[in-house]
Amino acid sequence: MHRSSRHTVARSSLLAARAAGMRKGPSWPERVLWSALRARQVEGVQFRRQVVVAGRFIADFVAPRERLIVEVDGEQHAASRARDARRDRALERAGWRVLHLDAALVVQRLPEAVGRVRAALCR
Repeated sequence: MHRSSRHTVARSSLLAARAAGMRKGPSWPERVLWSALRARQVEGVQFRRQVVVAGRFIADFVAPRERLIVEVDGEQHAASRARDARRDRALERAGWRVLHLDAALVVQRLPEAVGRVRAALCR
């Protein structure tokens, strides 16, 4: 196996393990949104959570058939806006649409957050 192939396989395994760990310990806003998405409040759309996308990113929620990623942004995202923007551009080049929801919106006004997900799916 070529060295870069081994690196790719190792990175893929690492990301898959990290995503599995993240599924076991979601943040409170992620739990709240997942309860709505899992309950199919967004009709007919199947979401998965903490999924490796484009071979190098872990997305909070993914609607694979619709090519939509939903990210719940807490306080830690304020310091990484530039990095998040680069990530979003890379995901968009790979054919994904990315919707960011503020964690406070999800917790305090869940119906509005779900409405934004619905609207993003209609684009």
